[in-house]
Amino acid sequence: MSASGAIAVFGGTFDPVHYGHLRTAQELLERLPFAELRFVPARWPPHRGAPAAGAEERAAMVDLAIAGQQRLRCDRRELERRGPSYTVDTLESLRGELGPDTPLVLVLGCDALLGLRSWHRWERLLDLAHWLVVARPGWFLPALHPPRDGEVFPARLLREHRAPAAALTRRPAGGVLTCELTAQDISSTKIRALLQSSASVEGLLPAAVLAYIQSRGLYAKSPATQE
Repeated sequence: MSASGAIAVFGGTFDPVHYGHLRTAQELLERLPFAELRFVPARWPPHRGAPAAGAEERAAMVDLAIAGQQRLRCDRRELERRGPSYTVDTLESLRGELGPDTPLVLVLGCDALLGLRSWHRWERLLDLAHWLVVARPGWFLPALHPPRDGEVFPARLLREHRAPAAALTRRPAGGVLTCELTAQDISSTKIRALLQSSASVEGLLPAAVLAYIQSRGLYAKSPATQE
């Protein structure tokens, strides 16, 4: 598909950013009509422990990882906002900046979808953006057509709001799309543990990101458990 005005929003701690994140972004750009995909590092993730690296350090690593890739961008708005990094606030900020007609697409892992009702003002999210639910290693998409009696929250939501890829260019928000991506068994947790034990992380993250980590002595202490 050719690029349109749709903007994908890919949030996370990126502590550090790695090839799993980058491969996800690249596959989404290849499969769906996005004008750009924005990495949005969280300053204060409300559902995780504090990141091991500082907010600006994590953003700097994203900048290094995506350097030269025109349709990838690091969006620092959560780093510039005080308080918890609520996704709804980020989407409201983007909507105010881009206007009511630009399609926004929030990228969600299956794990995030299952815990969505614990998110701040989660009911507002579909008013602001489409959702793109991606299957990651170890997670599976909920059944799209389960029995109506007693069906669980994610399956019902997927059924009621399911939309085709074409919806990304036809309307600004409100649809739920699903996508199974190439499995990438890479995690920030694993990388931090390897770095802490002085083991090699070659092939797991870009060389420029690794050089930045080494130059600043990041992740030398016992790593946290967040992704």
